[in-house]
Amino acid sequence: MLGGHHRRSTVRFIWTLILGLMLGGMFTSLGDAFLPQSAAKSFLTTTVETSIGPLSIDLLAVAFTIGPLTLSLNVLTLVGITIVTIIVRSWI
Repeated sequence: MLGGHHRRSTVRFIWTLILGLMLGGMFTSLGDAFLPQSAAKSFLTTTVETSIGPLSIDLLAVAFTIGPLTLSLNVLTLVGITIVTIIVRSWI
């Protein structure tokens, strides 16, 4: 019983993070397109990026490369994650 609850909360956390990153990315794109040039725009849309990769995997019969995987964070991304977290907590 406890294992199922832990697995369910981990899956919920991952989905919340993915949806929050997508919503935050949409907010960033909209802010970049529609906000006038100002200190607020630069504060909201300045991004910190980290990347991993590329990762090459060779399985003798099949070889492929994944990446590089990049994570971009800014204030609007954190707002998106927060909104999705609040919605998930109120529904579940």
